[in-house]
Amino acid sequence: MFPKDEYFDVLEIVDEERGQYLIYTDGREKKGRDYGCFFHIHVKPDGKVYLRHDGTDLELAMRMIKEGIDKKDIVLAFQAPVIRELTDFALA
Repeated sequence: MFPKDEYFDVLEIVDEERGQYLIYTDGREKKGRDYGCFFHIHVKPDGKVYLRHDGTDLELAMRMIKEGIDKKDIVLAFQAPVIRELTDFALA
């Protein structure tokens, strides 16, 4: 699929002890290295779900709501607190 000097991996980090979940890419193409985070979710001990990064077109917060997580338990942590105040989601 890729020439020997090119590769592309989709990697996941699951740390259930600390409630950290990430999906990211690591690869190399002719143009250079491709490395980045698709999403980062942090579930805090109090049950709040911090969406730290959503680099997908899946609208993860809305998918969480469809799966039964209340908006008041989802923190859009990638937004500044002043912006969070304008939403129906949790502030922190």
